[in-house]
Amino acid sequence: MASIPPDDDAAAAAAAGAAENGYGNGNGNGNGPAPRPPPAKRPRSVISAAQIRAEFEHHEAGVARVNNGSFGCCPSSLLDAQARWQRLFIAQPDDFYFHALQPGLRRSRAAVAGLVNAGDVAEVSLVDNATTAAAIVLQHAAWSFAEGRFSRGDAVLMLHYAYGAVKKSIHAYVARAGATVVEVPLPFPVASADAIIAEFRAALDVAKAGGRKVRLAVIDHITSMPSVVIPVKELVAICREEGVDKVFIDAAHSIGQVPVDVRDIGADFYTSNLHKWFFCPPAVAFLHTRKDDPIASQLHHPVVSHEYGNGLPMESGWIGTRDYSAQLVVPESIDFVNRFEGGIEGIRSRNHEKVIEMGKMLAEAWGTFLGTPPELCGSMVMVGLPGCLGVESDDDAMRMRTMLRKDFMVEVPIYYNSRRVEAQEMAKDKNGDAVTGYVRISHQVYNVTEDYEKLRDAVNKLVADGFTSSKLRPSQKQETMA
Repeated sequence: MASIPPDDDAAAAAAAGAAENGYGNGNGNGNGPAPRPPPAKRPRSVISAAQIRAEFEHHEAGVARVNNGSFGCCPSSLLDAQARWQRLFIAQPDDFYFHALQPGLRRSRAAVAGLVNAGDVAEVSLVDNATTAAAIVLQHAAWSFAEGRFSRGDAVLMLHYAYGAVKKSIHAYVARAGATVVEVPLPFPVASADAIIAEFRAALDVAKAGGRKVRLAVIDHITSMPSVVIPVKELVAICREEGVDKVFIDAAHSIGQVPVDVRDIGADFYTSNLHKWFFCPPAVAFLHTRKDDPIASQLHHPVVSHEYGNGLPMESGWIGTRDYSAQLVVPESIDFVNRFEGGIEGIRSRNHEKVIEMGKMLAEAWGTFLGTPPELCGSMVMVGLPGCLGVESDDDAMRMRTMLRKDFMVEVPIYYNSRRVEAQEMAKDKNGDAVTGYVRISHQVYNVTEDYEKLRDAVNKLVADGFTSSKLRPSQKQETMA
């Protein structure tokens, strides 16, 4: 019989406990009492700066990587743990499937349940990413339209700044099935949570106009671009007051950036990636559903396999032959964050303080401002670029991002701000130029001040050289070559 990966006492204990309770094979339901707790580990000293550098020495040298938000990061110790699981599968796939996979996944699910204050392990499913979780929820909504539980024209509400893939999923699943999609036109720059709440209430009134029922609200916990921490608990409460059927929180960026208590937030569905801000290797996310909600038994993974009908946690735990190792190392990611002073709370706090400090430094150097107040930031912040750079489209923003990567070895997303609520004036920099472009900077444990200084100096050089985004447009480049 295959053994649990070496140096993994916790996994061995989880497997033993799962076997005792009948979950040690591919056919168990993966729920019920938690496995026996792993043996206590010897306390470790707080991780040093040198050890942090060693954990991330596989990052490309010389690159100012101030974009943890897009893909996250994974320390070497987690990559090693992942490799042990991969070798275990390759060594004896059948034994891995029947005796190691489900206990290992359940161990990870139990770890997530503890992190987010879920009521039961059965409320947590592991999936590849938040986009997959959204597909699970939206697929059910689409079926509800198709099968007549919802009426054609019933509304689905989403933020205008919803993640692009999720917006497309809303249209692919529910709009196609007959839903009316209503967007919340959030202001940016944003001054306060109250401004967000006011726009949400106004959009909800539009969604309910004429007696229309609002079947689902899709709300980001932290929007991606522009990055803003949304007051989700307050918005969920409003949805309950106004009779919205279900609330789905797309919190792709939340776990590791902001505190997450799913029972306190009170949404029907909550998802977050563990590979963005919780150090897991890509790709792994969780979807939380309330155990006492009848809808939980009606949710299905969009990839149908042998576990169909055995509950979403089991369906998600086997979608065919693939690499499940990223989903199996969640407990090791907890071990990693606990090497830092204050654990994940300490990491969050320090990242927040540092990203605000670096954002203010950049804003001062460029004569601009932050796109949100600090209380609406986690470990990411939007910083206005000098207006003279002339970012006038999403394509301009992407071309400038590519130039910063290739010419200056700076990795940072750039946002073009054309989407503003009616009557909101475009903010201006110290020279009176409209600020249409913003960088979204992140701070994670591997970042140093020099990363942000490199970004500052690159933008200052572009300004000093008289650069404008128009010079990167294809027509302009062709004229230059001619």
